[in-house]
Amino acid sequence: MEAHAAQHPAATRSRPLRLPRVGAGLGRGLVVLWLSVIVLLPLAALLDESLSQGLAHFWSQVTTPQAKSALALILVCSLIVVAINAVFGTIVAWLLVRDDFPGKSFVNAIIDLPFALPTIVASLILIELWGKNSPVGIDIALSRTAIVVALCFVTLPFVVRAVQPLLMEMDRDMEEAAASLGAGGLTVFRRIIFPNLLPGLAAGVALAFARALGEYGSVLLFAGGTKNTTVASILIGQQIESGNESGAAAISIVLLAMALVCLFLITLIQRWGTRHERAQGAGAGGLVVAAEDEERE
Repeated sequence: MEAHAAQHPAATRSRPLRLPRVGAGLGRGLVVLWLSVIVLLPLAALLDESLSQGLAHFWSQVTTPQAKSALALILVCSLIVVAINAVFGTIVAWLLVRDDFPGKSFVNAIIDLPFALPTIVASLILIELWGKNSPVGIDIALSRTAIVVALCFVTLPFVVRAVQPLLMEMDRDMEEAAASLGAGGLTVFRRIIFPNLLPGLAAGVALAFARALGEYGSVLLFAGGTKNTTVASILIGQQIESGNESGAAAISIVLLAMALVCLFLITLIQRWGTRHERAQGAGAGGLVVAAEDEERE
């Protein structure tokens, strides 16, 4: 039988699973067609509209004081938000995976609430909690702080749900071995845990950043779109209402470019994290050597 398998090595390979009655070429064609209709054609139409009056008009629309202020505001707020959620999202995921406490199932379910809740409803909830009639006496509505709070609310699940599966699949034996050899908690986290979490954390941060850049509903009522709180998405809506569709498209293209640059950088970070994951064994060996050296001293 071994000789027969050697003569037919292809027989030992598993065949790829395909949709019934759909060949490889037809399947790829359907995927390309669907992506073209849903993603590529709308993007092409947006780009065409933004350049409909020439590059000079495009540049003039994205460099107006109002546009530069709105783009800078959403960029800064988005960076602040992803930094906050990267820390607290990881902590929440850690508690949900590693700890047991009363109400854990409820907390785990409510994390996904911003996914299911219409963003305009989220804005109303935030106004009731942190607005003029706040039950806790804190009024941050119609301020830049309101933008950060609203974006934190809608983007937290991206980080939590990206980190949580990695924590569930992580091998704890290596952590316990490193701790038994004298490695401190910070060293274990830096050398073993964090490199494994980095790809998922980077993906969650990228999705949160992209969502924050284009968020509209949750900031519309809570931040109000005043002179100091007009983010890019609200400005786009104002441009459309005033009949300046090419200007709205131009600002949208800038937001799209910012999101693509972020995704590219995150891809590089994920590759770096993957290389560290492959070298995890070597890293654990380094902890063993370090611990042995400490014992000799």
